[in-house]
Amino acid sequence: YLPKVASAFSDPRLNLIFADGLRYVRHLKGSYDLMIIDSTDPFGPGESLFTREFYGNCSKGLREGGILINQHESPYYKNDAQEAHSIFKKTNQIFSTAKVYQAHIPTYPSGHWLFGFMSDSLDPIADHDPARWERFNIKTRYYNSDLHKGAFLLPTYVRELLAEGKLIDE
Repeated sequence: YLPKVASAFSDPRLNLIFADGLRYVRHLKGSYDLMIIDSTDPFGPGESLFTREFYGNCSKGLREGGILINQHESPYYKNDAQEAHSIFKKTNQIFSTAKVYQAHIPTYPSGHWLFGFMSDSLDPIADHDPARWERFNIKTRYYNSDLHKGAFLLPTYVRELLAEGKLIDE
């Protein structure tokens, strides 16, 4: 339906899993280099995808040098912001590196959305090598090395939210 978005579905490296996420990750042991969790909201059926158990099993499911990326919700609205703080605390207890980055997505509530980068061996800033990225010679419409670094530079209210659980209107 959306050819530009669905262009990688035929790539043999892609493995889409449609299953109970918590049940699936319970049995993983060093299976993935990269896990991207584009989960539902952190309540109701998707609530288990925001638990310490889930993130711990994701960690076990990564190979050496593996990366987990997930949604950290919006820092703007109270319930989402509280969940962002909770996710950050949980992932920091499990991974040696847990960083948050941001993007502006107009179709999401508030347009300001947070994502997590977690790994036990890579740091998205310290290990970022712009020259290496340039050698790939991949033409992108959005991503570049400056944006990569900038995405991890968070506004004060987001830093306070992650560190202290302080909400924007406090």
